[in-house]
Amino acid sequence: MASVLASKMGLSSLRKKQAKTFNVTVVTMDADLEFSCELKWKGKDLFELVCRTLGLRETWFFGLRYDVKDTVAWLKMDKKVLDHDMPKEEPIVFHFLAKFYPENAEEELVQDITQHLFFLQVKKSILEEEIYCPPEASVLLASYAVHAKYGDYDPNVHKPGFLSQEELLPKRVINLYQMTAEMWEERITVCYAEHRGRTRDEAEMEYLKIAQDLEMYGINYFSIRNKKGTSLLLGVDALGLHIYDPSNKLTPKISFPWNEIRNISYSDKEFSIKPLDKRADVFKFNSSKLRVNKLILQLCIGNHDLFMRRRRIDSLEVQQMKMQAREEKARKQMERQRLEREKQLREEAERVRDNLERRLIQLQDEAHMANEALLRSEETADLLAEKAQIAEEEAKLLAQKAAEAEQEMHRIKVTAIRTEEEKRLMEQKMLEAEMLALKMAEESERRANEADQLKQDLQEARESERKAKNKLLEITSKSAYSPVPLSANALPPDGPNFNFSMENLSFDFKDTDMKRLSMEIEKEKVEYMEKSKHLQEQLNELKTEIESLKLKERETPLDILHNENTEKGTSKQSNFKKLTLQSTKSRVAFFQEL
Repeated sequence: MASVLASKMGLSSLRKKQAKTFNVTVVTMDADLEFSCELKWKGKDLFELVCRTLGLRETWFFGLRYDVKDTVAWLKMDKKVLDHDMPKEEPIVFHFLAKFYPENAEEELVQDITQHLFFLQVKKSILEEEIYCPPEASVLLASYAVHAKYGDYDPNVHKPGFLSQEELLPKRVINLYQMTAEMWEERITVCYAEHRGRTRDEAEMEYLKIAQDLEMYGINYFSIRNKKGTSLLLGVDALGLHIYDPSNKLTPKISFPWNEIRNISYSDKEFSIKPLDKRADVFKFNSSKLRVNKLILQLCIGNHDLFMRRRRIDSLEVQQMKMQAREEKARKQMERQRLEREKQLREEAERVRDNLERRLIQLQDEAHMANEALLRSEETADLLAEKAQIAEEEAKLLAQKAAEAEQEMHRIKVTAIRTEEEKRLMEQKMLEAEMLALKMAEESERRANEADQLKQDLQEARESERKAKNKLLEITSKSAYSPVPLSANALPPDGPNFNFSMENLSFDFKDTDMKRLSMEIEKEKVEYMEKSKHLQEQLNELKTEIESLKLKERETPLDILHNENTEKGTSKQSNFKKLTLQSTKSRVAFFQEL
């Protein structure tokens, strides 16, 4: 009985301990993180835990967002996590996202992890068409996204079809043109090949530099009504507040920079903004829900604080981060240069090795041909020797026959026939015998000459054989790699039968490297305008290439508005400057009369 009671008490205490924590899942752009949180934790505790896990120090851009009913909200730092109005089913799901956007990504984003998270979020927003992106910019952005994932383009690795499973373009862009997936891949690959030499971080930054000029980049839109009840859209971003027509999210009708706004507040569903210009009236508008007003106020306060912060001297923490980032960038660049030099040396060594291998094969072929020629010479010599022997034997036989003929002639002369008829016949036979002996002598002489000629040919064949043997010995005695002199340091360490040392491939970081790096950084600043011009030319070229394949009837309202702005030469920056040239008072009055 006592043991049962003890076990129940142990189970009860275990439940109490378990009840002191709750489970949370934090969805980032890279991965899902799971945490066990204490009941007393505030939003700040959970947020800092996530940032430490990610190694993120630029925390002011980010927040934890959660879904509530038909809208979204952000976790408050000074409020307990469980006190927020949200579903309490475990695990509680939060989304770690960028809440505020920089004005200039290249200048403000210091850490690589910060840049990477922004890149992933902006890319997702463009693909899901939360940010409008024109077709030509979509192709260029896709090429940088491919480079960030695959590195430098290599035609031997990145063959046609390697992007078939990638989601790179908004569906709106794909539907707008009569182009197959292979045609889109070809356009993207052409741009991708031009980015050679960039690192992943540099490719992601180029992506953000292009994306930050898109009209809808970094803007949160909210439906509002002015005093007259006109339906409008309020846009909140890093530069200020913007008022849009509901049918046109690209071009604001009025803009108020943060430095013109003194105070922002709301009461129930009414929102009040007090301009810095005392002559201007307070302008008010109504939102659909109180919860939306809270969200608008959070975004306004946060963006306003960052706007003012950018225009002040960086804090010590930010200065330290920027210094570390510069040092890290310098170290990476020198490391990249060192690796590039090593790569060039290795490629050169491989080229030399290939040349040597080709030379070796050539020498082997020559040796094989010389060997075959030697064999043919030996066969010819044997054949000529056999023919000479036969000719010599024939000459001996003819000489023997000639001797026999002479003996017969002598015998005929000695045994002369007594009668005239016998004498005449004998003379005739003698004449025939002489003619035959003469003929046999000529034939013997001809055969002798032929035998001499064959002996001479035999001697020449044996001389050719001797020369062929000497050439073969000369070829085989050479070193296969002697024709091309090469220092040991130029050959790859894994080359066949080569003694090779990598000692001279190590490079020290010298003052000259640092000076060269400083000069390169200065050069980048000078070339900024040229790069911007090149980017615009690249976008225009892409637009021209695909314009003929466009299906005009499939253009969306945003496509039409963007084309109109392009024809007018209106950009995001130029329109903002134009709208803020008017006085605050006149802009407030215009807003109230919309």
